[in-house]
Amino acid sequence: MPSPKSAGFSDYALLTLLAAVFGSSFLFTNLAVASIPPFTVVASRIALAALVIFVWLKSRGEGLPRGAVWGWIFASALFGNAIPFSLISWGQQEVDAGLTAIFMAVMPLTTVVLAHFVTDDEKLNRWTFTGVWFGLAGVIVLMGWQALSALGDDVWYQLAILLGAMCYAINALITRKLTHLSKWPMSAGLLLAATVLTVPLALVFETPWHLQPSESSVFAVIALAAGPTALATWLILVIIGRQGASFLSQINFMVPMFGVFFGAVFLHERLPANAWVALLIILIGVALARKGGRTKAS
Repeated sequence: MPSPKSAGFSDYALLTLLAAVFGSSFLFTNLAVASIPPFTVVASRIALAALVIFVWLKSRGEGLPRGAVWGWIFASALFGNAIPFSLISWGQQEVDAGLTAIFMAVMPLTTVVLAHFVTDDEKLNRWTFTGVWFGLAGVIVLMGWQALSALGDDVWYQLAILLGAMCYAINALITRKLTHLSKWPMSAGLLLAATVLTVPLALVFETPWHLQPSESSVFAVIALAAGPTALATWLILVIIGRQGASFLSQINFMVPMFGVFFGAVFLHERLPANAWVALLIILIGVALARKGGRTKAS
């Protein structure tokens, strides 16, 4: 894959839009899981988004991808949609939207570590290595030493969200294999594959036909389908195609801020002092990792 050109205003505008869309997902997921179980939330948001993009694809006279690329599509759907959406939705049954957004900031740090081993042009150096350790320290501050020494129920929900963030990092690298293909067919393919992976889980484990969801939860699922699923899938492909996986990882400077903001304004959440300290430490880590990325590119 050729080295990306220097990022311009339009690249950062797309990144900011994606950060705002992702930041809203924690708010909407918090509302959705209030009366809809997590697998059903995930399957519904993905299936609705897949339908919207597939209809749009057909209206443009385009078709789905063909051939061996479907192996990479299913891998991306697994690590970019099915697993992280399920883990994060399950975790948010007990974890506030603002805290979830902060946990998600480990994604860029995980990305730079994985990129070191699986790419030729995104290797670790002293800055990225130091950034990763700052990020780890921030997560420890957020969870607390006591949580690490005696895992409790809430910690398992928090760990699920952390694992979801790591899945996004894996997907950022998998997506490099797909960026040479047309964006709308690829977006439709990813969401259709994710639907195949998630709908059976909801049908088997949660029997959604017995549910009586609230209006706010139904609205939240629709919002999740339109923004953080359909629009975000397309934006990720565009951004990685233009600037690469490490550039995409900068989104986590902004996602925690949007997540905390939306949680405070709409859900009236108030974060404890250690959460703010942890956010600062994690963002310092992301900044150091990005400095390392710029140093390698120069």
